[in-house]
Amino acid sequence: MAKIGSKKTTGMKATLSVAMANYIEAGSIVAGAGGLSLWVEYLNLDDIKIGLLGAVSANAFGAAVGAIIGGYLCDKLGRKFIYTYDLLIYMLGMILIIFSFNFPMLLVGYIITGLAVGAGVPASWTYIAEEAPHKKRAAHTGMAQLAWSFGPVIALLLSVVLAPLGLLGSRIIFGHLLVIAFITWYIRQGLSESSIWKEEKEKQKKQKTSTTTNAIKELFSLKVNRKALFLLLGVYLFWNLTAGAMGFFMPYIYETVGGLSASKANLLQSVLWIFTVLTTYFVFIKLADKFSRKAIYAASAIMGIAAWMLLVFAPMTTPVLLLFVFLWGASAGFGAQAFYGLWASELFPTRYRAQAQGVMFFIARIGVGLWTAVMPTIITQLGFSVAGGIMIAFLVVAALIGTLGAPDTQGKTLQEIEKERYGDQSNGSTSKKAI
Repeated sequence: MAKIGSKKTTGMKATLSVAMANYIEAGSIVAGAGGLSLWVEYLNLDDIKIGLLGAVSANAFGAAVGAIIGGYLCDKLGRKFIYTYDLLIYMLGMILIIFSFNFPMLLVGYIITGLAVGAGVPASWTYIAEEAPHKKRAAHTGMAQLAWSFGPVIALLLSVVLAPLGLLGSRIIFGHLLVIAFITWYIRQGLSESSIWKEEKEKQKKQKTSTTTNAIKELFSLKVNRKALFLLLGVYLFWNLTAGAMGFFMPYIYETVGGLSASKANLLQSVLWIFTVLTTYFVFIKLADKFSRKAIYAASAIMGIAAWMLLVFAPMTTPVLLLFVFLWGASAGFGAQAFYGLWASELFPTRYRAQAQGVMFFIARIGVGLWTAVMPTIITQLGFSVAGGIMIAFLVVAALIGTLGAPDTQGKTLQEIEKERYGDQSNGSTSKKAI
């Protein structure tokens, strides 16, 4: 029997194994969403407990804390370090959820899976971008987006098929994520370390400085970094306030506001994610290395805003829901999250690329956590139209910032982008050009 990790995982197989962090993240969120009403009934959960589950899960606070920890370790100890351990922690959380029989057990399982997911996502985007050919970087980082899109499709379709089993069906869906996580973890043991990270580490050793020296300080003290943070958080935070809440609560909204059954709600949501899969591949992966990224982003943003205006201000009839599913599902495949994953890996230097993503992911998911915690109460007390109007405002902000601030990085190597933005570097610190 071959020793674990003895066979090298390279090429597209390596990209896909790393991208699976996004399948697991999105699958975890949607698995929770698809079975939420079943857990609510089984454990007699009130609005506060429902909001708490959403807030501490892979959708929000749990992932936020995991991203901070994972980003730091990823830069300090290497990208491969994260892939050796993060899914082991994730599998522990999944086991707790699968066998939960009370609210504390379910809550702890959500927290653990959230931490593991958060640790893996910044490492995923970083590794893929660093190993991708510079003229095909969007196509390669788009694989992470594609995996993120497939997670919900599978989880929601399983929700429909397993609906007659009730809560057991929900446990089985989490079980499939456990199996996927184990297979992915096994394949990842053959990954090589990022070549760019190894080069940076060697340079830091020769200069006798730490890879992570002054990382957080530079992240906020340098003007070039502050501009990048404004762009990336403007895009990802505000878009994710809507998308994150939707990812966890949309089947619940279909049921409570639209009057659909759980099976129909999950089927509708699975169709939405199929559109996301299609546009991720045919628009982002195929076109984002060849055509104007600003134009592609703007088209997605407009479609997303139109979708939510339709959902909030038109009667929630079948034609309206189907049009919403098409507009939002298609826009999500080549919009804010896809470009965030690409730009976040391009706009920061290697020595703290993952940490920067960890910090941004932390801020974004804390925002989603706060919004998720109060959203059920807002819908109950003030109505869906109020909550929906707020989410439309979030999307408008993300649209303006991303369209106006899209960076000119297309076709350039990460080293070229770093030199353009930071100038010549020595002793692990940034030259005056970046200040």
